[in-house]
Amino acid sequence: MNYELVSPRDYLGKLLVNLGKKYNNLVVIDSDLASSVRTDEFSRVFPDRFFELGVAEQSAMSVAGGLAIEDFIPFYVNFAIFITGTAWTQLRQICYAGLNVKLIGTHPGLDNGPDGATHHSTADIALARAIPNLVILVPSDIHEVDAAIEEAIRINGPVYIRVARGDVPILHKKECHFDTGKSEIIFDDGDDLAIIFEGSAAKQALEGYFELKKFGYRCKLVNIRSIKPLDEEFIKYIASKVKCIITVENHSVCGGLAGAISEVLNQEKHRPVLRTVGIKDVFTESGNATQLKKKYGLSTEEIITQVKNVL
Repeated sequence: MNYELVSPRDYLGKLLVNLGKKYNNLVVIDSDLASSVRTDEFSRVFPDRFFELGVAEQSAMSVAGGLAIEDFIPFYVNFAIFITGTAWTQLRQICYAGLNVKLIGTHPGLDNGPDGATHHSTADIALARAIPNLVILVPSDIHEVDAAIEEAIRINGPVYIRVARGDVPILHKKECHFDTGKSEIIFDDGDDLAIIFEGSAAKQALEGYFELKKFGYRCKLVNIRSIKPLDEEFIKYIASKVKCIITVENHSVCGGLAGAISEVLNQEKHRPVLRTVGIKDVFTESGNATQLKKKYGLSTEEIITQVKNVL
């Protein structure tokens, strides 16, 4: 099957500009990466609503909190590693206060390949979902990212949106709707197994689904969409139908999507086999992002291997 591949990161500026026209209290904060995260487009259209704070992530997060207190809708856009890692203490304080701060983390997982382990955000979901009050959205393609940002604005409180730098298949129509805490089935051909993925791993999950179909496996392809809150009832329903669940994530298999799914399944008396596809518990190296994902276990081949080992 042919499908269009697009980097959602490349459209962030346009999406924020469109929303800036709709919400006159929407502001954007940057930490010297505007051209990399595409918020430079917002800065040109709304220079008085764009705040460049330089390489001072903790201060940027604190300023976002202050702007929220003054009834602005601050969007702090930065690499995922800096938002959830470098400024974790300030993020925790924002969540403790329940401030209406919106965070967009780009270059998740291994998407920032050449910059190496210091810039690979392989633990951002784990770091973020341990903080109370923080909603975590993991949209896939550009249309779902657009809908997720709109959804974040509707939520009164802190929201973290994970946005892929790598190419992601277009799985949704332009005017798609995003419901926090709700998953969706992209394809459903039967009950042998379910592939459950987070947005930045959509390409590997989709390719794995099509390859498994060639081998005669009857699969469900599930877009989890929201890590926190998690669609627990839906996961339990899927678990009651299939023999195996494969989680696919551009993240460490420790504490991310796999961890969240396993926490739900561990409460069930009868559950399918769970296998994880993602980055193992290691520090990664510098290189081409596509090659790194394959080397460190996020690949179509790994999905097929895991399924064949179980079924």
